[in-house]
Amino acid sequence: MEMTRGLATMTDRARIRWTALGDTARRPPVVMLHGGPGLPDYLGDVAATVADLAPVYRYGRRGTAGSPWQGRHTFARHVDDLAELLDAWDAPSALLVGHSYGAALAARFCLAHPDRVGALLLMCGPFVGEWRTGDRAARERRMSPAQRERLLELQRSAHRTNDQETELLTLSWFTDHADPVRGRHWAEQGARQRRPVNWAMNRELGEEGRADPLDHHLDELRGSLPARVEILGGAEDPRPLSALRSLALRLDVPLTRIDGAGHEPWLEQPDVTRAHLRRFVRGAAGPSGSDRHASRTGG
Repeated sequence: MEMTRGLATMTDRARIRWTALGDTARRPPVVMLHGGPGLPDYLGDVAATVADLAPVYRYGRRGTAGSPWQGRHTFARHVDDLAELLDAWDAPSALLVGHSYGAALAARFCLAHPDRVGALLLMCGPFVGEWRTGDRAARERRMSPAQRERLLELQRSAHRTNDQETELLTLSWFTDHADPVRGRHWAEQGARQRRPVNWAMNRELGEEGRADPLDHHLDELRGSLPARVEILGGAEDPRPLSALRSLALRLDVPLTRIDGAGHEPWLEQPDVTRAHLRRFVRGAAGPSGSDRHASRTGG
């Protein structure tokens, strides 16, 4: 399948590397927004599952691998980056697929640019309400006392070696998965591939998210949504599925639960996840998928 790569210059002169898979002449495109924040893009395998239906664009956020940049990170700047990338791709609108933090970014982009979102798939995020308590409890149950102690030790270390950074990320991520054995393998693999982590970006966007949570904007978001919106969640994600149910109720959109899957359902339930993604993109890319706001204007 055709792969296209490019480098886009933002209005503040930051340069962002992007990749497109599939026929870039087709419209509307899919834009996949990965999680993190602070990680490089990791959704290449997910993009390949739908690139025959519509071109799929991905990009490295400023300050991550391939898009070097120094400065303070804000939601507004990251939202502007996506808008400027759509301009660079000559795409008036796009089908947004956001995973984890990428789902939160997609929602905030929808608030700022509702006319540029043709459809919205929120995968394993964003989480609203008091979800962190349940998340911490689930992770503690999935870790041994020795693993919990070691993770705390690594988190408190001001300077980590490359091996220690890999160990930190592995311990942080293996509890994302339903299967602890395979989860450890996927976490170790991710800890080596999803590097380097921009910890400053992670901290700054985390602080802004706590100061101005998406929870405060849900009524506005509901009025800004396109006609086609769906939420996917892994039933075994340590982040409680109840938080996604609450979001779905507030936004009046459907939530699909994927049993036997955690925070990255394409790893543990690849066929089920692929089927959902293809159904969503096929439906959203068709004639009815472009009828934005047909059923939600005014909330």
